[in-house]
Amino acid sequence: MQLANMTWPEAGKYFQENDIILLSVGSIECHGKHLPLGTDTLIPQKLLELIEPKTDVVIAPIIPFGACDSQTDYPGTVSLGVDTLYDVFTKITQGYRAHGVRRFVVLNGHGGNIPVLDRVALDLQRQGCMLAEMNWWLMAWDLNPAWKGGHGGAEETAGILAVDPKLVDFAAIEDMELKDVSDELQATGFKTVRFKGVEIPLVRPVVDISDNGWIGPDHPKNATEEWGVEMLNACADYIVEFMEAFRRAPLPVRK
Repeated sequence: MQLANMTWPEAGKYFQENDIILLSVGSIECHGKHLPLGTDTLIPQKLLELIEPKTDVVIAPIIPFGACDSQTDYPGTVSLGVDTLYDVFTKITQGYRAHGVRRFVVLNGHGGNIPVLDRVALDLQRQGCMLAEMNWWLMAWDLNPAWKGGHGGAEETAGILAVDPKLVDFAAIEDMELKDVSDELQATGFKTVRFKGVEIPLVRPVVDISDNGWIGPDHPKNATEEWGVEMLNACADYIVEFMEAFRRAPLPVRK
């Protein structure tokens, strides 16, 4: 059930009988030259479409913007930032809490949102509620290690192929070349460099790391629609099963 499609009496009846809601948040940011800016929002939206017929948990409208400050050099990327997203998510969750929600399931499409969700989850836990984070791309890795990927790599490319193959520009896919900080500090990923065999966090704007905006071990040219369909269906089924278990879990008791 989509909350946006319900009347307020219908919503009132639901919240009288249920204390759980499914929220989602994405991002609008660069994912290489071959994927749309809305990748982190489009994939969660597709997952919600797959989830809806399989559950009676109400689904709230998705938040399409996230915290992606490291990507704002790319045209079209818009970041709410950590503080603003925290304020927005706090207002939303407290609004639903006022209607009786105590169990919040959050389908997240973007890694940069995780620190905000962690903080909101702690706030809610202290109020006798629980917030579970469903980071779909990490979930997919656990469900099938062959699906493991990076930012704008094959995993996310496969996900977008499952949304709409026309949204992937295979002609624009390029090889990835990470930009080292120096001869001694070699880039190894999104936020890390290697020095004498040890990986050290060194956060930089993505334009200073990748020559085209995608980063990861999984080359996007290897993505297929079949992979994406299987992966998103598996994630959707898992989320549905998790929500039923989450419903049965005891709420925290605060003294």
